Amino acid sequence: MRGTVVGTAVTLSAGALLTAAMTTATASPPTAATTPPRTAVAQPVLVDCVWQRTVRPIDFLLACGDGNSRLTGLHWEQWSPTKATAVGVNVVNDCKPYCAAGTFHSYPVTVRLDGTKPWKKHPGVQRYTLMTLTYSDSRPDGFKQVMSYPLWD
Repeated sequence: MRGTVVGTAVTLSAGALLTAAMTTATASPPTAATTPPRTAVAQPVLVDCVWQRTVRPIDFLLACGDGNSRLTGLHWEQWSPTKATAVGVNVVNDCKPYCAAGTFHSYPVTVRLDGTKPWKKHPGVQRYTLMTLTYSDSRPDGFKQVMSYPLWD
């Protein structure tokens, strides 16, 4: 019986202390008003073919199905809410005599991203919708000096 009385006393004491602490905490004077944290303007993203978003990527896969065209060594000069520009290299497989036996060639390129719109997967995120590649010298067979591609949504 003595154990029951001691257990009840401990429980009641703990409850009284907890109640006192909560009452004191709620009775405290209000603190000075704080300003809400400033939210940074979110930068648009570049969405890749596996639905990952990046900002200022160093590399970007263009030919997702077979990996025969990719951008490498990207150095971003601008990344703004309306456009982004970079210089880098487009590495393209010539697929001669066929892609598995082809040779990869490197072409200096300027990359421009345009057309920001909300991303369907995450409507609160702005994404670029168009990529334009401008080849400065040589370019892959069948390519124009300026090539534009719609980007994934």
